[in-house]
Amino acid sequence: MKVTVVILAGGLGTRMKSNTPKLLHNLLGKTIIERTIDSVLSINPSKTIVVVNKESKNLIDLLSKYNLSFAFQEKPLGTADALMSAKEQIKDDDLLLLLNGDTPLIKPQTIEDFINNFHSQGCNLSLLSFIASDPSEYGRIIRDETNKVTAIVENKDCNEKEKQIREVNSGIYLMDQKAFSLANKIKINTKKGEYYITDLISLCVKEGLKVSTLLAKGSNELSGINTRNELANATTILRQRVIKNFIDSGVTFIDTSSVVIEPEVKMGIDIIIYPNVIIEGKSVIGSSTKIYPHTRIMDSVIEEGVTIKDCSVIEMSHIKAGASIGPFAHLRPQSIIGENSKIGNFVEIKKSNLGKSVKASHLSYIGDADVGEGTNIGAGTITCNYDGKSKHKTIIEKNVFVGSDTQFVAPVRIGENSYIGAGSTITKDVPPNSLAISRTNQKNILEWAKKKKDKNY
Repeated sequence: MKVTVVILAGGLGTRMKSNTPKLLHNLLGKTIIERTIDSVLSINPSKTIVVVNKESKNLIDLLSKYNLSFAFQEKPLGTADALMSAKEQIKDDDLLLLLNGDTPLIKPQTIEDFINNFHSQGCNLSLLSFIASDPSEYGRIIRDETNKVTAIVENKDCNEKEKQIREVNSGIYLMDQKAFSLANKIKINTKKGEYYITDLISLCVKEGLKVSTLLAKGSNELSGINTRNELANATTILRQRVIKNFIDSGVTFIDTSSVVIEPEVKMGIDIIIYPNVIIEGKSVIGSSTKIYPHTRIMDSVIEEGVTIKDCSVIEMSHIKAGASIGPFAHLRPQSIIGENSKIGNFVEIKKSNLGKSVKASHLSYIGDADVGEGTNIGAGTITCNYDGKSKHKTIIEKNVFVGSDTQFVAPVRIGENSYIGAGSTITKDVPPNSLAISRTNQKNILEWAKKKKDKNY
């Protein structure tokens, strides 16, 4: 049977103490709401509806890249009212999966298990529950003498006996159309002035519908996020989950406590990652790569056998097999580093394509350039690519030797097998197999230093 998903995302999240809506806070590279949506989309629902409020423009704009529908809750009148806001869009013959937008840690496998359990139990309404170490923030699962669920009681409404119950409600429900049809019978809670979806449990029991629960294996993935402290805890949980998955698949971490890797990253085997490494976005790290401390990699492809030395920053770049980067190197977006090339300390590459076995070992800037195979870039080399208005390209062909402290004033082309004398400023094309030198003649003024010293006395 098909499933329609309804995600409640209209809460104000005031406990975050932020100008940013709660669901738009970042959780390891994506917003809280995006992480929740990614989990539910894994089950291929027939429709996904996000319930928002009238101030949710930024959230709607963010989610426009997904195939979603939106329903608007006019006033904040509780979870049941939010669900009924989506009533007209819910397919009549679908099961309905309801969850909160601030449940980003739920695993796709848990959702699949929940749906399978619903079918195997033959029930009309099911809810995910978990055992909480501190249940005071959650509604308690109330059972009768036969262990059947009869109600959910919010913490503030619990008596002393009910407060001792540690099995709590996750806020995730699965129901058929019979159970959903009872939601419009939920009465307002006079203390809060809201309609609680938790009251649907007792309504179903009274109508003789079958209610079941699935007790989740762990509580971490079902915890909601309402405060910055809970966001920090969720970040830690997700970070540790990602690292464990990579360890299980053949990656070595010297210090797991200091590494941050986002869930969308892909890595091969026999990779060694040192402390204080950050890998973000959709980066791909090839097998047998070593990444040394204090390195940050963003949306980049690192092929097999690459060495990335300490304190390097790599942004939206492609490093081919066997290359060496750093220490203290900066690869800016759209940089391609060829096989077995070496980018050394304090070298910055920007929007450039370096061929196989290129060496730029230290203290250079290469921007808007093509550098051919086998070329050696001496220390202090600069491609002067910007004239104050436009960017221009430098082309250095194969097997060029560039002496130290060279400036290429783009646009300029250097022919293959050429030599550039140290200290040169190159403003014109250099033919292949040539030596280019641009220096003024050296002039020595004899005894100048002695005369200066005597004059100062």
